[in-house]
Amino acid sequence: MASSSLSLLMLLIPLLVSSSYIVLCSAGNFNKDFQITWGDGRAKILSNANLLTLSLDKASGSGFESKNEYLFGKIDMQIKLVPGNSAGTVTAYYLSSKGSTWDEIDFEFLGNLSGDPYTLHTNVFSQGKGNREQQFHLWFDPTADFHTYSILWNPQRIVFSVDGTPIREFKNLESAGVPFPKNQPMRLTSSLWNADNWATRGGLVKTDWSKAPFTASYRNFNANNACVWSGGKSSCKSNSPSSASGSASWLKQELDSTGYQRLRWVQKNYMVYNYCADKKRFPQGLPTECTHS
Repeated sequence: MASSSLSLLMLLIPLLVSSSYIVLCSAGNFNKDFQITWGDGRAKILSNANLLTLSLDKASGSGFESKNEYLFGKIDMQIKLVPGNSAGTVTAYYLSSKGSTWDEIDFEFLGNLSGDPYTLHTNVFSQGKGNREQQFHLWFDPTADFHTYSILWNPQRIVFSVDGTPIREFKNLESAGVPFPKNQPMRLTSSLWNADNWATRGGLVKTDWSKAPFTASYRNFNANNACVWSGGKSSCKSNSPSSASGSASWLKQELDSTGYQRLRWVQKNYMVYNYCADKKRFPQGLPTECTHS
């Protein structure tokens, strides 16, 4: 077992180094790329627009969203989560469209008591339907330093990654009748808010306001590999995978054998909830996408 873990780590290390380098070399400017949407001064853009912080206290949380809308993309953000006793808090980082039949691709970080792990909650909404939760613990302390959280969204699949390691794949299964987000442009949104009615141990553990303000930090946003949607047109010549080449290779990117090996490693060792394994929740049968590999 130890030998297997060591070999997997050897696979991870070069990818982590290269992933961090790519993001660091193409950091965005928060004033240019984002607007603060709420929080009454609790969200701050600092360090020559290279750093953004969100804060939460008993009166309010805070949030921001991208100025651009995207229709497919490879998007990275480095985040350092609320340290210490973060129970009851949620740091949300997601792509979302508007309207009653919205699409959404979610990372949500559910806080916990000091010393207990964060829960990374993921979900995919298509045409207003979600209920596709998978949850993970992480193999590092996400409060000690910045880590890269990535969404690859192309016409064939959505891949959630952490420091370049894939943790979840949601495939386009429209051929089996499962809606897939592909027609609605989405903004990247993030917020830090109080959800102590459900976030930590189902709401049993409440937010300790004596520890406020709670702060999450962001840097090195990268959407260089994304199709910006503006005025009804895409910045990419075509969203068809057949047109993708060179720098647009992400439009047809899929996991290779090493990627699937790392994905299985994460899901075997760090997944704590999978809706596709929750037969009690779906007594009439698991959702269609769960029965298609």
